[in-house]
Amino acid sequence: MQAREGPLCPTCPRVRVPGALPGYCQRVDGRTRHYGTFYGLDPVPEDDGRPLVLVHGNCQAESLRVLLGRDGSPVRTVRIPPVHELEAGDLPHLDRLLAHVDVLVSQPVRADYRDLPLGTAQLLARAARAPRPVVVPVVRWAALFPFQVIVRSPAAGEPPVVPYHDLRTLTLAAGRAPLPEVPAADAVRAVRDLSVRELTERCRRHGALEVVDLLLAAGAGAAHVVNHPGNPVLVGLARRVLEAAGLPGEVAEPQRTLLDSVHAPVLPQVLAALGLEGPDGGGGAPAWVVAGREVADEEVRAAHLDWYRAHPGVAEAGLARHAEAAALLA
Repeated sequence: MQAREGPLCPTCPRVRVPGALPGYCQRVDGRTRHYGTFYGLDPVPEDDGRPLVLVHGNCQAESLRVLLGRDGSPVRTVRIPPVHELEAGDLPHLDRLLAHVDVLVSQPVRADYRDLPLGTAQLLARAARAPRPVVVPVVRWAALFPFQVIVRSPAAGEPPVVPYHDLRTLTLAAGRAPLPEVPAADAVRAVRDLSVRELTERCRRHGALEVVDLLLAAGAGAAHVVNHPGNPVLVGLARRVLEAAGLPGEVAEPQRTLLDSVHAPVLPQVLAALGLEGPDGGGGAPAWVVAGREVADEEVRAAHLDWYRAHPGVAEAGLARHAEAAALLA
């Protein structure tokens, strides 16, 4: 069959694919197929009177899109790559979608993120239909995992096994006085309060929807790791998105666990300090669950210590970045 004519995507090999929409991506691989509408392999959902919503941000943003785009939703949605994966060659595809968008739901993305015009305000400025903006926060919640932190090191990348750092392991790697293996109850509550303060400040600074009350109400189900909120939080936030956009309708409970790739251990002493029970009425989770496989915390620590030895300076930088939490736990 003859492929449709039209200019090729500038970042793709010069191969025409039968059925591709003219003027857009002519390559079909796993990525372009997964984001088929974004890359022009599939048409934008037909305008049936419901507004088109674009959700911009990281993996949390995609989970919100999944909830907003379920059957019976009052909106249409399009799956797009997370902001940290977008490249210069993706900008024409993004701008093509922005021409149709009625509501832009976005995490606070700074201007010229990764030297590309992907900031929240920049997308709003380029969108042809002056979409209604709804800002949602980047949720980070350490209450259940007081030792767990995120450390960005572009030169070193991510540590093996799980991409999360442990303040106890960081102190060992940096040759500092060790932190207690089990935190004191007052320290657990202090780290929770630090999470509340930081998240509240970020929401207010960016004009984002409130989420702290949803995290507190969700208890032990609030998060799987520090940056993967649980279903109760995501559903509550999706409902607030619809309300903020002035759209009637309900967000149904999903039939699966969202952001399910990694679950961190939860110490029973942490739950006790917070006055919580585990999701199943139990007293915590002893091991990591990574892609459905249990991984002992000792295995993660050993792998990370080896990695820190191979990447000097990362542990010290992580402790400096999270000095306040480390001091609370000492």
